[in-house]
Amino acid sequence: MLAATAVSQSATDPLAGLVLGDVPKPEPRPGWSVVRVVSSSLNMHDLWTLRGVGHPSERLPIVLGCDAAGYDEDGNEVLVHPVIGDPDAGLGDETLDPGRALLSERHDGAFAEYLAVPTRNLVPKPSWLSFDEAACLPVAWGTAYRMLFTQARITAGDRVLVQGAGGGVASAAIKLAVAAGAVVYATSRSEEKRDRALAWGARAAPATGERLPERVDVVVETVGEATWAHSLRSLRPGGTVVIAGATSGTNPPADLGRIFYLQQRVLGSTGCTRGELLALLKLMDATGVRPVIDRTLPLDEIHKGFQLMIDGRLTGKLVVHPSGPAGPHH
Repeated sequence: MLAATAVSQSATDPLAGLVLGDVPKPEPRPGWSVVRVVSSSLNMHDLWTLRGVGHPSERLPIVLGCDAAGYDEDGNEVLVHPVIGDPDAGLGDETLDPGRALLSERHDGAFAEYLAVPTRNLVPKPSWLSFDEAACLPVAWGTAYRMLFTQARITAGDRVLVQGAGGGVASAAIKLAVAAGAVVYATSRSEEKRDRALAWGARAAPATGERLPERVDVVVETVGEATWAHSLRSLRPGGTVVIAGATSGTNPPADLGRIFYLQQRVLGSTGCTRGELLALLKLMDATGVRPVIDRTLPLDEIHKGFQLMIDGRLTGKLVVHPSGPAGPHH
């Protein structure tokens, strides 16, 4: 079967290690299911793996791709919960299992025609959701859901700042927070991405680093060093910053004085649980909110997709079709 595999890593030329070629189809084993992948989507995590960030080289080669939607062996339409872990080892939360792994970290991922995952990780795909939309959800939308509702516990009327509008998690956070009745501010260096944020329901979309009209209750932070100082300045006393990534760097000045004096809370968040993915689907059904799809590409154009991500030219998600087109998304 055709698959996109990481065979080497380079911080300066990550795509040199991405190889498209035939690999063996996964074999069924007890407790696991084989999924025929209809749609997958690109995540920054895939690029970090190729750059050698957070992924040991001894785990190469490995098929990339953290998100999948398709058919199980019985022909059921499913999406794949991407956190492979033991809830019992994480106090009922698989994201807290020290031995957990995101799909494509220790097990071959979804940029392939077939994928093997623990049967527990299969979630029924609702009929109102297309395969392309479903493939956008598990990593980016699941991450945003956990940040907003489990960690920050936002409620209607809260003021929420989303840094870096346009990224997969950020676009999800904007749409989910708006759907939940929050007042949302979104920043970006790109005027086009700021305009998109306004179209998704943000109240205002200032340029990165610009002062907001008011202090916010919650900041959704996935950018890191480039926006960290602005995130803390924008936060009200007692407010919360939730971090689920640091694409611009992981070592900003901490500004501990501001944090303790204003009693600000800094919370880490990673991925989501299977239960949170199901709750996300219920929220989407109730509100009609849907993922932002920038474009779709066949698997044999995966290098082009990665280059668009590297160049910062995507707004929302890029969907990959390992087995040919899935038809138009609605």
